[in-house]
Amino acid sequence: MRFRPSFQIKLFTYLVVLFMALFSIVGIYYYQDIQRQLYEDMGIRAKVQADEIALIPSLINAVENKDISAINRLMKNISAHSDASYMVIGDGKAMHLFHSIYADRLGTTLVGGDNEEVLTGKSTTTIRLGGAGLSLRSKAPIRNAENQVIGIVSVGYLTSHINSLTLEKVISILLGAATLLLALFTFSWFFSRSIKKQMFSLEPREIGLLVRQQKALMESIYEGVIAIDDQFRVAVINQAAKKLLNLNTPSRELRGRPLSQVIAPVSFFNPQVMLEKDIHDEICLFNNLTVIASRVRIMLEEQLQGWVITFRDCSDIDRLSIQLSQVQRYADNLRIMRHEQLNWTATLAGLLHMGRYDEAIRYIEAQSENAQEILDFVSARFCSPRLCGLLLGKYARAREKGVVLEFDPACEISLLPAALSETELMSVIGNLLDNAIEATLLRGSEAGPVEVYIVCSKNELVIEVADQGVGITQERREEIFSMGVTSKPDGDHGLGLHLVASYVSHAGGNVEVSDNSPTGAVFSVFIPNGTGVPGNTAAYLQPEKTKVSR
Repeated sequence: MRFRPSFQIKLFTYLVVLFMALFSIVGIYYYQDIQRQLYEDMGIRAKVQADEIALIPSLINAVENKDISAINRLMKNISAHSDASYMVIGDGKAMHLFHSIYADRLGTTLVGGDNEEVLTGKSTTTIRLGGAGLSLRSKAPIRNAENQVIGIVSVGYLTSHINSLTLEKVISILLGAATLLLALFTFSWFFSRSIKKQMFSLEPREIGLLVRQQKALMESIYEGVIAIDDQFRVAVINQAAKKLLNLNTPSRELRGRPLSQVIAPVSFFNPQVMLEKDIHDEICLFNNLTVIASRVRIMLEEQLQGWVITFRDCSDIDRLSIQLSQVQRYADNLRIMRHEQLNWTATLAGLLHMGRYDEAIRYIEAQSENAQEILDFVSARFCSPRLCGLLLGKYARAREKGVVLEFDPACEISLLPAALSETELMSVIGNLLDNAIEATLLRGSEAGPVEVYIVCSKNELVIEVADQGVGITQERREEIFSMGVTSKPDGDHGLGLHLVASYVSHAGGNVEVSDNSPTGAVFSVFIPNGTGVPGNTAAYLQPEKTKVSR
C-alpha cells in the first residue's frame, strides 16, 4: 500500500518549502545588492583618497625630484592609517616609485592598461588585474606647480577583500534569517497541528467524503431540515425544506442569508426562547404552511454553534392520525356489534333452554325486523359498502349507549363526491356522529335522538348532524375546530373536529355550527360536488353560525 503523508505533515512541508524558497530568493537579492553597494562605496572611498594624496605638496615635490626615501616615509605613514589594500605611486612615465606591498617593484612599469588616461590628466576608477591581483582601484594624476602631470597615485581594494566584507554582512543577515526561519518552522508545525485538530484529525479526502455523505443524507430525509448558525443565518437547507417552503432559490444562494428572509418571522424563532430550550413537535405556520416543527440546539465544547430545525407538513400527520382513528373506530364498531350479538345469542339460548319456543320465535322476529329495517334502509340509500358498515356500526354503538340515531328518510348517496375520497368522507361523517353522541350522553336521559341527514346531489354534498345535547356556546365555536381543543374530561380527544374542518376545507367546502331547538347543536357540512377547489385557511364567524373554511 502506497504511503500517504498526513495532512499535518503535508501542510508543514509545504510551509517549510515556501519559506525556504522565499528566503533563498531574498538572500540572493540582498547578497547582490550589498555587493553592489560595497563596490560603489569602495570605489568612492578609493577615489577620494587618491585625489587627496595627489594634492599633498610634499609628495608633489618628492615625485618631481624622484626622492624615493621621502616618498617612502610619507606613503608608509599614510598607508598605515588607510583601509586600502594597497597604495602605489608612479612617475610621469608610469614607473613604480612606491608600492605599499611589494617594495621590490620600484622602477617597473605600472600594469593594468589604464595609465595613459590618467597621464592625460583624468582620474579613473576601474576593476583591473594589477600586480597585487584583481582589484577595484582609483587613480589620480599628480600635478606640479605648472599643472603638468608628473606622476600617478593609485589606491586599490582587492576584490577578494570586498567579497569577504560582503560575505560577513550576508552571514550576519543569514543568522538573523535562520533564527526567523526556525521560528517560522515552529509556527508552521503548531499551525498545521491546530488546523488538524480543528478538522477533528480528519484528512481532507475524509472531510470531502463526509460532506458528500452529509449532502446525500440530507436529501434523502423526507422532512424539511434547516441548520442555522448562532447568528441566525442559514447554513444548510435540504430540498424537502425548499419544497415545503416553496423556495426556488438555489441552496448555495440561501446559505448565509438571515433566517427571516427564508421563513417569515414567527414566535417559534423567538431568540430568547431558542437560547433557553429545545422544542419538539410544535405546530407552527411557516410561510402560510401549517407544519409540525422541532428545534434542537447545536453545542460544541459547551459553546452554542447554532440550531437544527426539522419540520413536515401538518397534513401528513393529520392523514396518519385519521387512518389510525379510522382503524380504531372500525375496531370499536366490531366490538360493539360482537357484544350485542353475544347478548342476543345468550337471550335466545336462554329462551330455548327454558322451552319457551314461542317467545324465542317472537324475539327473533323482533330483532330481525329492527335490524333488517335499518340494514335495508342504509344499504339501499348509500352506494359505498364501507360507508354502510360505518353507519351501521355507529347505529349499534349509539343504541348500546342508550342514544337513538335517526336517519332522515331523504338520506341518499348514489355516487361518491369527487371532492372527497371515500376514506375522508367516512372520517367526516364518523367524527360528526361521534361528537353528537358524546354531546347527547353529557346531557343524560333528557336528551332526544341524534338526527342525521346526508344527501349528495349533482351540485353539492350536504351532511347535517343534529343533537339535543349540551350545545356549544358562541365563544366556544371559535376554537372547537382547532387541534387539541375538546370539552371532554379525559381520553384521546381534540382531533375529530379538527380533521373534519381540514378535510372539508381542502375539498372547497365549509362547516357551519348553529343552535338546535330546543337545545343542542347542528353541524352542517356543504361541499361542492365537483373537482374540489381548496379554500383559504382562514376561519370566519357569522352572527348565528360558525363557518370554518380553510
